[in-house]
Amino acid sequence: MPLRQAAAAAGIVAGYAADAWFGDPRRGHPVALFGTAAGQLERWWWADSKPRGAGYAAVCAGSVAGLGFLAERAARDRPGVRFVLTAAATWVVLGGRGLAAEGHEMARLLESGELPAARQRLSHLCARDATGLDAAELTRAATESIAENTSDAVVAPLLWGAVAGVPGLLGYRAVNTLDAMVGYRSPRHRNFGWFAARADDWINLVPARVGAVLTVLTAPLAGGHARSAWRAWRRDGSAHPSPNAGQVEAAFAGALDIRLGGTNTYHGEVERRGTLGDGRPPGARDLRGAVRLSRLVGAAALAVSAGIAMSGLRSARITVAK
Repeated sequence: MPLRQAAAAAGIVAGYAADAWFGDPRRGHPVALFGTAAGQLERWWWADSKPRGAGYAAVCAGSVAGLGFLAERAARDRPGVRFVLTAAATWVVLGGRGLAAEGHEMARLLESGELPAARQRLSHLCARDATGLDAAELTRAATESIAENTSDAVVAPLLWGAVAGVPGLLGYRAVNTLDAMVGYRSPRHRNFGWFAARADDWINLVPARVGAVLTVLTAPLAGGHARSAWRAWRRDGSAHPSPNAGQVEAAFAGALDIRLGGTNTYHGEVERRGTLGDGRPPGARDLRGAVRLSRLVGAAALAVSAGIAMSGLRSARITVAK
């Protein structure tokens, strides 16, 4: 196995371990710095125009991916440096530990009946309007967010790192962050954010479905049901308005024997989703179960991604392209 491939695979594993052990950097998180810079650029660049929005997203994400490409190219004959770059980039873009912590904190607040605090805390997981949500709706929202973000914050960046290295890791997180910033259908971003939202859909098409498969495979380890996860995914995954979010949410619903989906409000826009799963409405215990399942899916995604990196798939693609 070439040292370059081994360094990439080892870097992905090390970055995953760093996220699991340390979580997000406490100060100066690069993703937060990127978001600040992108927000400042948006204020200057904004126009109620899809082409303007596409240019904005391309510049923001392309700049970050380009820096990753240049850094990785400079380290192409230095496996040790490549390992460090890959590990650092993987750690920066993953959010598995933070996601689990937020899930457990939401479960604690719901178990103790602290609904005002839970409504405020929900903003750490998603942009859903929590005003007036009762305990059942807060639990559903948190559980759906754990499932969706398992794909967005763990499975997808690992897979992009495996097939596209440091540029894939950084470029993926940039697009995903832009979607969170401007991808909603608010009056300001309906046109300007259209391209960022579509780009996020495109880059998550495969990872979301891989995440659903891994949910099916790991469900028994979390005390769930693989057959129910498979059935709910195949039947209900496309009932969601997003081409990707419903895939993992439906698989989680089946695995945990709960029912997700319903009516949600985002930035004043009401979104009606289909029903995902056949089980009971989720409770705080199910939210903790979703966190356990999320961790297992993340570990499985790490194994798949490290295997892809070691297999030389990326090197083979580059050779063919040449």
